[in-house]
Amino acid sequence: MTCYGGVAAAAALPSLPPTTLTTLPSSTQHPNTVLKPTVDGFKWRLLISYDGTHYKGWQFQQTPPTIQCILEKALTRATKLERKDLHLVGASRTDGGVHAWGQVAHFVTPFNYDSLDSIHAALNGLLPPDIRVREISAVVPEFHARFSAKGKTYHYKIFNDAVMDPFQRLYAYHVTHKLNAAVMREAANHFIGTRDFSAFVNSSRNDGVPNPVKTIFRFDIIKMGALLQLEVEGSGFMYRQVRNMVALLLQIGKEAIAPDIVPKILATHDRKELAKYTLAAPPHGLCLVAVKYNEEHLQLPLGCPTTSFGRHHSISKCKIPFY
Repeated sequence: MTCYGGVAAAAALPSLPPTTLTTLPSSTQHPNTVLKPTVDGFKWRLLISYDGTHYKGWQFQQTPPTIQCILEKALTRATKLERKDLHLVGASRTDGGVHAWGQVAHFVTPFNYDSLDSIHAALNGLLPPDIRVREISAVVPEFHARFSAKGKTYHYKIFNDAVMDPFQRLYAYHVTHKLNAAVMREAANHFIGTRDFSAFVNSSRNDGVPNPVKTIFRFDIIKMGALLQLEVEGSGFMYRQVRNMVALLLQIGKEAIAPDIVPKILATHDRKELAKYTLAAPPHGLCLVAVKYNEEHLQLPLGCPTTSFGRHHSISKCKIPFY
């Protein structure tokens, strides 16, 4: 499968022309910032959701295809710009098979838009159905999808029953062993706080985040029938950190090891210590739910189009006669 195969069907959609800069009064616009070209152009924020089942993660590569690869192809067709001119950057480089509801990315153009509704519709028309742009907005030049992020929230779903629900099979990890949610919650509390997570990060890939000290704000375990949802929110996460934490909690939930193993492994700062007890949990249960930013980064600058949340179609008058 080639990189751009998923968008070929909509190749005939028209591109969007550059527009002149206009000023739109809005209570949501930043009062002190006028939208102006950055070093590379005007900057735009994308809020993206995707089913990661058929992709090799976010990070660009042509074969097998990645989310960034497919999105960049759609952007080049919609804007008529080259890939190198878009400077597309994602907040999180999700691994292969991992899903996202709230991935954030930014790109730049040398021109402004009067309205973002048309490019929003064009992008979703070009993208395959398992990738969707939920929002497009203008952002201040200082905004950076990755480096401006102040926190991220991930959910990991476990289907804990003898028989797997076929409708959950792509989005939840099937565990037949009865899990003790209470001891899992006790163990998860040991992750909360500012700690060195070296023992929970895979070192096989340079993720550009050398500091292993991260803050976990909350780690909740919610039981919904057979579905167990693990929700973790933190200042940031390293490569496979969430899946490694989940994997250890699964062993604790099976009552194979005690909850106090968590601080003991954390204290070693050694990934090999975790490997004595478990391997990383599978990717398909994991979903990036949200990325947090400071409020000033999300306020619209002056002179920019309003945020596009997509178009709703309606019929103003029924043209079919009733008898």
